[in-house]
Amino acid sequence: MKKTISGFSKLSKPDKVRWVVEQFFQDPESAEGELISFWHRDEEQQRILDGFSENTLSNYYLPFGVAPNFLINGRIYAVPMAIEESSVVAAASSAAKYWLSRGGFRAEVISTKKLGQVHFSWKGEAQKLRRHFGELEARLRLDAAHLTANMEQRGGGVLGIELLDMSHLEPDYYQLKVSFETCDSMGANFINSVLEEFGSTLRIFVQEHPAFEGAEQQLEVIMAILSNYTPECIVRASVECPVEALAMGPGDPMSPEEFVRKFAKAVRIAHIDPHRAATHNKGIFNGVDAVVLATGNDFRAVEACGHAYAARDGQYRSLSHCAVEDGRFRFWLDLPLALGTVGGLTRLHPIARRSLELLGNPGAPELMGIIAATGLAQNFAALRSLVTTGIQKGHMKMHLMNILNHLEATEKECREAVEHFRDKVVSYKAVREFLAMSRTEEGKK
Repeated sequence: MKKTISGFSKLSKPDKVRWVVEQFFQDPESAEGELISFWHRDEEQQRILDGFSENTLSNYYLPFGVAPNFLINGRIYAVPMAIEESSVVAAASSAAKYWLSRGGFRAEVISTKKLGQVHFSWKGEAQKLRRHFGELEARLRLDAAHLTANMEQRGGGVLGIELLDMSHLEPDYYQLKVSFETCDSMGANFINSVLEEFGSTLRIFVQEHPAFEGAEQQLEVIMAILSNYTPECIVRASVECPVEALAMGPGDPMSPEEFVRKFAKAVRIAHIDPHRAATHNKGIFNGVDAVVLATGNDFRAVEACGHAYAARDGQYRSLSHCAVEDGRFRFWLDLPLALGTVGGLTRLHPIARRSLELLGNPGAPELMGIIAATGLAQNFAALRSLVTTGIQKGHMKMHLMNILNHLEATEKECREAVEHFRDKVVSYKAVREFLAMSRTEEGKK
């Protein structure tokens, strides 16, 4: 029977590790040594990493790679990517190089507006709230001025406040819908602090205003929180070239015209079939999440927002689009991205800091463009494979090393396997049989 524990968070880190391995691992000594082996050798860096979370035992490593040759708005980038899927960085790099000679990527930030809400119940007259909303808005802004002053000096702050009557959906339900500009900050803490202040002001306003005398019991603030759905914080990334420029070189499996026809049809399928759209968009987020994570941003918020945006008309659809007009191929996506390049982990996490330095220390709008372009590149690479050679040929080539490591291949066996499978289909069974044969032959020597 496993034991429960009280006060676990108050234990020292070594004691936390020791308790966990003794309670939950078959070989506590081995598990303890492995967990400790991933601690950062620099104690100060480890202290910073431990501060990011609670009850930390060790560090969970992901490969940190780079996709070079990204030409975005006329500037060359080497894009940092933190991801465990073997083919993702290779695919992004391939697409970046492909478009390098075809004009590169264009990225345009359409809007950077972020949203938050104060959700509340009001059992009084709706008209009374509307009639005095102008006074309430002025009071909300005044009471939150101590929180918004610094952001306003940077060009941001509260953009607008709306009173929404949602009682047709839920009895007595209203909300203050607030839009924000947070400049180069993702702004979660700023937005939530302002919203909580707004909630307090709303209560006080109803208590003190003569028009609401005796009505304080009719108001209940339910919660105040940012929304991760930011459909007006949008960036567009695109590529464009003449159809004939899409030729891939000698030995192409198909003509540029046939390629474009199948490519456009594949995008169209992702617009009309949610089953395909989910996988299609997952491919976009392979690229997006890898850069979001590498730069210390919140990939869960980015994913939630992107998928909500994909379903904004009531059906889940592709985030990317394709058009062929007057002999020109155009491929683009519109993506909501709430990001930051200051605050949070962006400057505290050493690799996130280096990632931003690698990108030239961009502001949030520039980073939005870089990440959207990476997502589009990933999508292009996946679709190009799907409509030509098929996805598994390239994916399994990249997966070969994972299979070899799983089968505990030696360095020599790995070199021989890479050469052997250069022109053959990779599968777990085929690799296992190759190793068995090689080891049999080696045993005869």
